[in-house]
Amino acid sequence: MLKIGCHLSSSKGYEAMGRNALKIGANTFQFFTRNPRGGSAAEISRKDADNLKKLMEEHSFAPILAHAPYTLNLCSAKPDTRRFAKAMMKDDLCRMEQLPAYLYNFHPGSHTGQGVDTGIEQIVEALNEIITEDQQTIVLLETMAGKGSEIGGRFEELRAIIDGVERQDKIGVCLDTCHIFDGGYDLVNDLDGVIAAFDNTIGLDRLKTIHLNDSMNPKGSHKDRHAKIGEGNIGIEALSRIINHPALRDLPFYLETPNELDGYGNEIKLMKHHYIPS
Repeated sequence: MLKIGCHLSSSKGYEAMGRNALKIGANTFQFFTRNPRGGSAAEISRKDADNLKKLMEEHSFAPILAHAPYTLNLCSAKPDTRRFAKAMMKDDLCRMEQLPAYLYNFHPGSHTGQGVDTGIEQIVEALNEIITEDQQTIVLLETMAGKGSEIGGRFEELRAIIDGVERQDKIGVCLDTCHIFDGGYDLVNDLDGVIAAFDNTIGLDRLKTIHLNDSMNPKGSHKDRHAKIGEGNIGIEALSRIINHPALRDLPFYLETPNELDGYGNEIKLMKHHYIPS
């Protein structure tokens, strides 16, 4: 069975997100832990969390994915920004323990002129301060498009971060199809080669989730502009090969395309049509 969902708003609560997912044929979903531009997070209701857990069990949901706000930057040149990011991630991970959401994804950050090596060192230092031995949540580094001073545009950069993390059982990767395509990885003509590069550099055992997005821009553009499924430069044929690839097909897929709920429902239906049951 294809494990697929989309990004949903948490404004009406967690159970509401689960029910919205069911309405559009999804069996998982992604949500922001707080406003995507940062700020305080709403308190989690125990009843709401319990209702979501029950709904997920009843409908055989795949793991749901929490996404950190975009403003979280563990490797900014500004110490205050780094301190804020660490405090925000610590709070997020503490809150995640109240939910059946044990995957937490974040953009590694932008070194803002300090250089990749310094940025990676700062990310590693922060993660070793933040991640605790007893947390259930797995922290996922997202693959990036490599625009500006972003870290994570190359698999080697994520490998360097992972190597520095002390609690190895708490770290993984979320692969974003738009990002790596924009970063120069040829998903259209050499999917097997991209998967082999990921496995050789990071290891497929680290890959926990996939953001399934088309791209508005051509391969190697380093732009990070998501397109609706089948309407971009990756295309429906390549995306269909991704969801059916033996190394990827059992992972949960999350749509982050420019859509409202109905549009996501259409895309989920489209991808289910292209999924080949094993």
